Amino acid sequence: MDTPAPRVADTLPSTWPTVARTVVLLTALISVLLTAFAWPSVRSHVHDVPIAVAGPPAAVKRVSAALDQRLPGGFAITEVADTTAAERLIRDREVYGAVDVSSGAPQVITASAAGAAVAQTLQGVAVGLGQGQGLSKTSPVRDIVALPADDPRGAGLAAGALPLVMGGLLAALLLTRLVRGIARQVAGALTFAITGGLAVAAILQFWLGSLDDSYLVNTGAIALAIAATSLTIIGLESQLGYAGFGLGAATMMLIGNPLSGTSTAPEMLPGWSGTLGQLLPPGAGGQLLRSTAFFDGHGSTHSVLVLMTWLGFGVALCLAGGRPRRERRLAAGSAENAAAQPSS
Repeated sequence: MDTPAPRVADTLPSTWPTVARTVVLLTALISVLLTAFAWPSVRSHVHDVPIAVAGPPAAVKRVSAALDQRLPGGFAITEVADTTAAERLIRDREVYGAVDVSSGAPQVITASAAGAAVAQTLQGVAVGLGQGQGLSKTSPVRDIVALPADDPRGAGLAAGALPLVMGGLLAALLLTRLVRGIARQVAGALTFAITGGLAVAAILQFWLGSLDDSYLVNTGAIALAIAATSLTIIGLESQLGYAGFGLGAATMMLIGNPLSGTSTAPEMLPGWSGTLGQLLPPGAGGQLLRSTAFFDGHGSTHSVLVLMTWLGFGVALCLAGGRPRRERRLAAGSAENAAAQPSS
């Protein structure tokens, strides 16, 4: 069998305008990547972080004014009557911490498991409050929901955000390339979400010591995040082909991951970006895992609703994309049968 000769066009060097267009495209891509990942970090600062101030009304007003003077616009303050109410808000994930002046001298209450960056900010506040009251150099600080002793900085949880996104992307990529049939792709994505969740939770909890509480509940949180990501991308690919895969991957990787707020807190991201990040699977998944690992599931409702919405969206796209494929296969089969029948 003769090997076809290569076309002349395939052997000629590309034109210089083609090289120039490629360089321009690469420059644009690296600029987008840098902006997506660097902008949230560089512009992060404390703004509208919810905290509580507990104590008599006059003392609460005085402390609130001092906080606003120290960090203008930094905190959204909820006034409560006593220490118990402040701690309840922290454990329910309604606030990140509290300043307690119910016993006279100010005391700062933190929850480093809710966000180490916010806890560090509140520790800095403790220094300012102590100096402002003319007391000791630093007001006492209590961490009532601490990170695990094996990972006191929360590095494992922060680093785990990217593998969750990548896991969903890789699942979508391999399943759409190696598995035929939309139903089998969906089944594969759901099965991988479970096995991947078991593996990731085991590594984070039993090896790295970055998670607490129920291993199975943490597994469920991770699995839901992976499933929402992978099924959304598979659904978009079933509708739009390569363009759909690219759209889904860019949304999750270039928008969702940098704006997830997992390494700091959504309220510390610039402007509206923290709110947007919590509406995408990476951000919702990170917040859900914090809730299940350290807060007995408190504050998880929003994250679960977001992830279930994305999961349902992905499944709906898959079902809608599967029907045209079946119709095309049936039409092709009918055409083959008609061609195979001898003409009379």
